[in-house]
Amino acid sequence: MKHTNRKSYKHAALNFLLAAATFTGISTSVLAQESPREEDYFRIMGVSSPEGALLEVGGLTVLPSGDLGISTRRGDVYIVENPTSQRPYFRKFASGLHEILGLAYKDGALYAAQRGELTKLVDTDQDGKADKFQTVFAWPLSGHYHEYSFGPKLTAEGDFFVTGNVAFGDEEWWRGESRVPWRGWTIKISEDGKLEPWATGMRSPAGLGIIDGELFYTDNQGDWIGSGGLWHVPKGAFTGHPAGLRWADMPNSPVKLKAEQLYAHVDQRRVKDENGRYIKPENVVDEEFKTVFEVKDELPGLRTPAVWLPHGILGVSNSEPIKIPEDNFGPFGGQILVGDQGMSLISRVFLEKVNGEYQGASFLFKTGFQSGVLRLAWAKDGSLFVGETNRGWGSAGDANQGLQRLVWNNKVPFEMRAVRAMPDGFEIEFTKPVDKKSAEDVSSYSVSSFIYKYHPVYGSPPVNTEENVIKGVKVSEDGMKARLVVDNLRRYYIHNITLTGVRERENYHSLVHPTAYYTLNSIPDGQKLALSELSTKGSAATRAKATAGKTTKKAAPSKTTAAAKKAPAKATAKAAAPTFDEVKGLLAKHTCLACHNTEKRQVGPAYVDIAKRGYTPERIVELIHKPEPKNWPDYATEMPPMPQVSKEDALKIARWINSLAPNGSASSK
Repeated sequence: MKHTNRKSYKHAALNFLLAAATFTGISTSVLAQESPREEDYFRIMGVSSPEGALLEVGGLTVLPSGDLGISTRRGDVYIVENPTSQRPYFRKFASGLHEILGLAYKDGALYAAQRGELTKLVDTDQDGKADKFQTVFAWPLSGHYHEYSFGPKLTAEGDFFVTGNVAFGDEEWWRGESRVPWRGWTIKISEDGKLEPWATGMRSPAGLGIIDGELFYTDNQGDWIGSGGLWHVPKGAFTGHPAGLRWADMPNSPVKLKAEQLYAHVDQRRVKDENGRYIKPENVVDEEFKTVFEVKDELPGLRTPAVWLPHGILGVSNSEPIKIPEDNFGPFGGQILVGDQGMSLISRVFLEKVNGEYQGASFLFKTGFQSGVLRLAWAKDGSLFVGETNRGWGSAGDANQGLQRLVWNNKVPFEMRAVRAMPDGFEIEFTKPVDKKSAEDVSSYSVSSFIYKYHPVYGSPPVNTEENVIKGVKVSEDGMKARLVVDNLRRYYIHNITLTGVRERENYHSLVHPTAYYTLNSIPDGQKLALSELSTKGSAATRAKATAGKTTKKAAPSKTTAAAKKAPAKATAKAAAPTFDEVKGLLAKHTCLACHNTEKRQVGPAYVDIAKRGYTPERIVELIHKPEPKNWPDYATEMPPMPQVSKEDALKIARWINSLAPNGSASSK
């Protein structure tokens, strides 16, 4: 999935969750003593597997019998009988195939997406093993390692959708390339082997899903992809990465956009040095840039994500989206779950359609899986099978493989069930009634908005970040909804909606997950609320009015002692370095924990290893803002520039990092 060869992220998800709690204003003591957590409602359970079986899961599908089909990256296919029992029975159905990253069932046969073809597997003699292997369709390969193939997903008509990863350049190893037809594309394949090119713009499209009869997919952050997200993919769509446009002039291509048309609006940054070698494009601070929606206005075929999944917060390598059946997982039935391979977690998406455009809110849902979450499938009992792998890709869960189940205990957590766009803000629906006093206090909420650059650089920092002033809130009589009236709604932007102060009515619990990320592709029409309908308690305007009404006394001048008049004394002992508890909110805010762990190597080096380098705090700040990959040649994924981290925050983080060094090996100067 990712262009990387990194090792695993041990404990990253736990560190991130604790740090995020601090960042959003919830102390760990409150979480522990006052409010239930994810595991109080959703339990991760193991699935017993045979000794020696390497379940690097690439595909999952549930058969009509309830048996589970599993394909692996090592080319095996298993059928698991009684998969939710304490003693499931694994039967090897096929082996010797090539990197199967998807599996589907249709009319008594299994269909596997191998690296180079869609293959039909049939057990003709009913002995429990495949004995007929039929090529449905084979696509070209260049031989590049990154040409993964994902799918298949069945349409209502019985056809199959498959996606293909791009390769990467030889000299320009950072630049995605489509070396052979249909790399960077979604293709549709009929049962009789006919190809129908469907859409392009994909970079690393690891997750395909049919949601209510329509095709969606997830992509990973990289060149031209500022952050992961969930895209709606109608026929003829272009979703952002230009490599696949190389084949737009093929007679059967539904995409007519040419790469040159895109490059007329966004510089592809192919610049050579004095030796004639291409220079890797890097993020430039304070540059003029374009966003994907600005280019969309000029090239209407370009599609923005239906929902962004902010990088480092809701994952780093987004994988399969799957709809929750209406009767499963209580109040979340009908919504979408999205796996993440890199951070070993599952996010939740509430999707709605406004003025013909898909958009909605994304939330953290469940962390703590043992390996990277790649595939999801619903068991007959309503639990969720989770197929996992991390070999060569790395993950927060430190196991190389995994097959687990997520089981709901039928207790309803206190969560934001949904966030809906309104003409003047957002309506938040809860799973349980709120305490009205806390919910009618505007200071219980905060809203800000940001977006990503659209450029050929690997990923993007959040840009154009602004706070959105909350003018007031209206809570429904039953306490199940709160409508926020918000200034400066920005179309196409991600709106971070955080509810640190809202409490549940019965037990005064905080929300299990207090933050939603709403992608506002369209602002709905309709009636706006009058100010007289709103509670403005705790709002900026109310606080200013209260302050203005107070009579303040002039402070008496303080007496100056003789000692104070003397020249400043020599500096005393230098200030103590901040503790982890004091910086973990900053680490969460700036998504540092997506790639770094205090003691373990992940995507990037451990903080203790950075401390051993002896950098001064000022030098660490420089490297946060403008990393130098040559300093860490053993790490395949380069750190993106983080100019959005303020100097004050960066210095505090730097001082904490240096406090981890063995005595005498770090500099505080």
